[in-house]
Amino acid sequence: MDSKPRFGLIGSGSWATAIAKMLLTNIDELHWWVRRDDTREHLEQYGRNPRYIQSIEFDTSRIHVTTELQAVIDACDILIFAIPSGYLDATMKEFKPQRVQDKIIISAIKGMVVEYHSIPARYLHKELHVPYERIGLIAGPCHAEEVAREKLSYLTVACPDLHIAQTVADAMATRYIRIQTSEDVVGVELAAVLKNIYAIGSGIAYGLGYGDNFLSVLISNASQEMKRFLAAVHQHDRDVKESAYLGDLLVTAYSPHSRNRTLGMMIGKGYSVKGAIMEMNMVAEGFNGSNGIHHLNQKFGVDMPIADSVYRILHERMSPVIEMRLLTEQLA
Repeated sequence: MDSKPRFGLIGSGSWATAIAKMLLTNIDELHWWVRRDDTREHLEQYGRNPRYIQSIEFDTSRIHVTTELQAVIDACDILIFAIPSGYLDATMKEFKPQRVQDKIIISAIKGMVVEYHSIPARYLHKELHVPYERIGLIAGPCHAEEVAREKLSYLTVACPDLHIAQTVADAMATRYIRIQTSEDVVGVELAAVLKNIYAIGSGIAYGLGYGDNFLSVLISNASQEMKRFLAAVHQHDRDVKESAYLGDLLVTAYSPHSRNRTLGMMIGKGYSVKGAIMEMNMVAEGFNGSNGIHHLNQKFGVDMPIADSVYRILHERMSPVIEMRLLTEQLA
């Protein structure tokens, strides 16, 4: 890998926009794929994303924005995917990326590929034929809105090759972004899926009128549930109290910036699941994530009362009132 690798960013949502801000603190230029021509034109002309976090302004001479995915792939050594998980498979099928095998792939996707009930790292490995040693991810308690305001935040870059992880970490670290590295790609990625499910559960409880005392017990139990599931799926010497696991869970479950907490809160206040999703007009990854984890756990059989309750509310139309009441009898 070159001493100064070229970075490409795939996606144009709020998290992609925040990642672009971080990267351009340290790199000279960024190749950036966006789906829509009007987004490309606005970024090129005004240096702002017209749809997400418009407060972030970019130097237009340092961003090369295109709607041609292959152009970004060909121009770059490291590709960061920041597409919502629900659109990843459709994007890959539509644009059919080629000549990717020798690239480094970094997932900034916080969900599961619903068509395959797969974590993004596994999907990208199979779809792009990139070896796992060259696939990593970005995760941790870091909301895009706070990156825009340059609030102190912490991230984890995970990759089996710690040199690659450190290269990406160095490119993203700023005075307000602190980054550590890890080899636990599967554990960190599954934790990023699970925390969204638990945040929906937290939002449902809040919407139903449960107080902070109960919410603290709910999240405490969720962290133990996460620990059990990660240990069953992928044995690794991990500490789930670290920020990539527990920290991300806490901020997603409590923060007003959390889309998943907001979705749950709306359901708890009486919205139908479909109505809440339509009203938000934003992607809450926990909806598909709950379905993916439910199907994945058919193989492992881990006791997951909180994730199971959220799944039944979201996908089996069970009553949030009844599910939460039953859940209160199972927590300790």
